[in-house]
Amino acid sequence: MTPLLLCATMSAARPAARVPTIWLDRPTTEFISGLPLGNGTLGAMVLGEPGAERIALNHSWLWRGRKRHRVNPKTAQNLPGIRALFFEGRIREASERANRDLGTFPDTGVDPYQPAGDLWLRLKAPGPITAYRRELDLSTGIVRVSFTAGDGARHTREAFVSRADGVVVIRATVGGGARLEGEVELSRRADPECALTTRATASRMRLQGRFEEGIGFCTEAEPRADHGSLQPLADGRAGFAVSGASSLTILVAIAEAESTHSPEEQAAARTGRALAEALSRTAGDVRRLRDRHAAAHRRLFDRCRLRLPDAPGTADLPTDQRVARMKAGVPDPGLQALYFAYGRYLLMASSAPGGLPANLQGIWNEDLRPPWDADFHHDVNLPMNYWPAEPANLSECHEPLFDHVERLMGEGRTAARDLYGCGGVYLPLVSDRWAKAYKSQGGWSEWTGAAAWLAQHFWTRWEYTRDQEFLHRRAYPLLKEVARFYKDYLVEDPRPGQWHGRLVTVPSQSPENRFVGGIEPVSLCVGATMDFELIHEVFSHMLEASQELDVDAAQRAEWKRILERIPPLQVGRHGQLQEWLEDYEEVEPGHRHFSHLYALFPGDQITLEETPALARAARKSLERRLAHSGGHTGWSRSWVVGFWARLAEGDLAEEHLRHLITDFATVSLLDLHPPRIFQIDGNFGGTAGIAEMLLQSHRGVVRLLPALPSAWPEGEVRGLRARGGYEVSIRWEGGRAVEATVRATRAGPCRLRPPAGQAIASAREASRPVPVRLAGTREEAFIDLRPGRPIALTFRPAAP
Repeated sequence: MTPLLLCATMSAARPAARVPTIWLDRPTTEFISGLPLGNGTLGAMVLGEPGAERIALNHSWLWRGRKRHRVNPKTAQNLPGIRALFFEGRIREASERANRDLGTFPDTGVDPYQPAGDLWLRLKAPGPITAYRRELDLSTGIVRVSFTAGDGARHTREAFVSRADGVVVIRATVGGGARLEGEVELSRRADPECALTTRATASRMRLQGRFEEGIGFCTEAEPRADHGSLQPLADGRAGFAVSGASSLTILVAIAEAESTHSPEEQAAARTGRALAEALSRTAGDVRRLRDRHAAAHRRLFDRCRLRLPDAPGTADLPTDQRVARMKAGVPDPGLQALYFAYGRYLLMASSAPGGLPANLQGIWNEDLRPPWDADFHHDVNLPMNYWPAEPANLSECHEPLFDHVERLMGEGRTAARDLYGCGGVYLPLVSDRWAKAYKSQGGWSEWTGAAAWLAQHFWTRWEYTRDQEFLHRRAYPLLKEVARFYKDYLVEDPRPGQWHGRLVTVPSQSPENRFVGGIEPVSLCVGATMDFELIHEVFSHMLEASQELDVDAAQRAEWKRILERIPPLQVGRHGQLQEWLEDYEEVEPGHRHFSHLYALFPGDQITLEETPALARAARKSLERRLAHSGGHTGWSRSWVVGFWARLAEGDLAEEHLRHLITDFATVSLLDLHPPRIFQIDGNFGGTAGIAEMLLQSHRGVVRLLPALPSAWPEGEVRGLRARGGYEVSIRWEGGRAVEATVRATRAGPCRLRPPAGQAIASAREASRPVPVRLAGTREEAFIDLRPGRPIALTFRPAAP
């Protein structure tokens, strides 16, 4: 049964769903206020003004490559001496030596992600301009711009990046008997390190670039006009003069290539084929192109929907005005539901099978030197991009992350050996499309947790899908590599006292924080808490996976001994979860990172039910951070939403979700990092946080509405995914669940926890009653499920 048929088993007596749309009544020339389109490989940002409209273009594989042949130095021989200094208490000296002598390169950064050029539509539109509207229909992935020119002619523009045909499509029309006049052009901002060539033939315009290190690209477009003429521009630019056209359709293809000989020509051959194939499949019919794209888009987008009521008087307001009203204190649950839909849309648009993972800016970038190179930051940002992939029912979009990690493995094994003298795999703090494992962030890079954090995503995929082949072929081998590294990297603490003989990590950092007495910008020490949380997770997952696969039984005792010998999590003098093995005082108590709370979310070592004392300590840490203005970036604030959801504090989660939307978003809802830097991770973290408010499934229990805020008294969510291979839909009224549907991909009992104060009244498979077996406290129940056969649940008040 498909997700849509599953949802149809729930009551049909509900308001019609509004098409999820971001729309604005003013144009913009600011890139980060544009409307983003993408198919996972090609990206387009739609912006500009009537008369000068711009479609900024990207290709996910187009990066500079000056550092792609870099080789790590051999520094493992320096590690014992550095460790000795740490154990002697000479922390600053040891830290400085670690940063200097363990292989960090002096020049900061990896190779930057690059723009592929701009398509300009300079079509005459005499003023004054009225009735302007630009909108992004999230359900179809189509941008539409419309306005009335001073001569009364109604202009429309439509753009999409075809998920079916692999090209960017732009269509411009004008009504009322008027005609399109002006020019269209491909160009790219000046770049002294990129040799550009432009030209227009009788039917196509082409922009080619070659970077000095042998990376080339081509952006090629074919325009077609109705009832008018197109003439190549005579000045050598890649463009056409448009005259007398009632409509104009442009197909754009983008490609990149790496070669020592004419890489831009290789890229041009690829764009030529892409255009030819798209035209062959559709005969250039824009309706067929649109329909094929929208159908492919909907197959992903329609799997999961969240409906929350719009605030009175806000549903027909432009999105930026709704945000402003929310900031002024007007509740708008519908805007929060739109933000959830937008996060799913952005992941679909920036991450698709066969491509690269979404970078710091997803897939959209206009800068030659983007902030942080628009790289893959492994210490929260890249993982956060994929937090919603499984719960929000976009499992395919997770694939590029898995591919990225596996591309890094060869370099990572060499790095583990050369940098630390360890087996297994070491992955760096940051990386790029070239999948190199070198340290590129002076003062920041001395961190060994990236491989473990990324391995969590492999485990998460297994938990949600129960795909035995994935566990056997991909997740378990990675876990073994990470575990082997830690087995070699962990060292006995020789110091007398509490931790004598315990296995500790050294050097160690809590990304990217510092403590009094440590060095800047990031302090190093013996044993940051996050290291032990990651190690606990890796070896715990290893034990479970080996049992599931019935392999490596002889090694389990050793893995258990390692778990027993790492230090337990500690509660500090403020009642907080300690961030380091020693109870250091923080230099910046409101730091943006919450690394030591990883075990609360996205991990599950700390839970309200199983580790209440640690949950209280984690809460104290969170409260202290926020009391000192923590959560002051978009991604940081979005993480706070997830924390409060795991702590079953729906109102606090919703409060910080409001701050995320009102304080850390552009007018088009793209996430911001201060001062005003587009960084997409907050969009994805917020989306995951909303999913956690509505459904949680860690530690073997599927929890319905575990953190429902009072601001959402009614609503409905369809098609969320839960660990164990379940798909869940829930409808609620008056803050209480009314009905829910659960569908399984495999047979077996599902342990369900109803919302607080409620119990499961009945369970039915079609017309067949299904037994509900109580399972301990909190009205939890076991219900036996069969693959593909949805179970409908109703609820009653829980017994006093």
